[in-house]
Amino acid sequence: MTTARQKRKHRDRWALSALAAVALSLFADAARAGPTERIVVDWHTGLAIDGYDPVAFFTDGKPIPGSAEFELRHHGVVWRFRNSGNRAAFAASPDIYMPRYGGYDPVGVARGVAVAGRPNVWLIAGERLFLFYDPADRRKFAGDAIHFIATADRKWPQLQQSLTP
Repeated sequence: MTTARQKRKHRDRWALSALAAVALSLFADAARAGPTERIVVDWHTGLAIDGYDPVAFFTDGKPIPGSAEFELRHHGVVWRFRNSGNRAAFAASPDIYMPRYGGYDPVGVARGVAVAGRPNVWLIAGERLFLFYDPADRRKFAGDAIHFIATADRKWPQLQQSLTP
């Protein structure tokens, strides 16, 4: 192997190693960063609670997708509704209809961890909407809702500080 070729090979290895180190560093920083919003938002669509109508959980007893025709921006997030009446109800009393803890799983919040809840795994307790990561967390919560709410209420302000607005 010529001296010039050896130098190129060494330079290429160094460049590849440096690139790998930068990529690993970026990945590690992203993994540590965790959730970045105070309200769970779909990264692809920018919609709160995956575009489901938050009022429908109360009025229809099930998650119903909202429509682009009936949108409202609240807390910097786009919310969708299935009709103008639901949009008006939300606009008048958003704190009643918004999922508690911004849509984060209350079991996770009680542990001090922000885990995004899913609109298809939900429960209304104490006249508030709660979204859960999975059915197991919903069962745990339902078994002792008062304890989980009290603990999550205590931890939510500090957890919120770690999430960017």
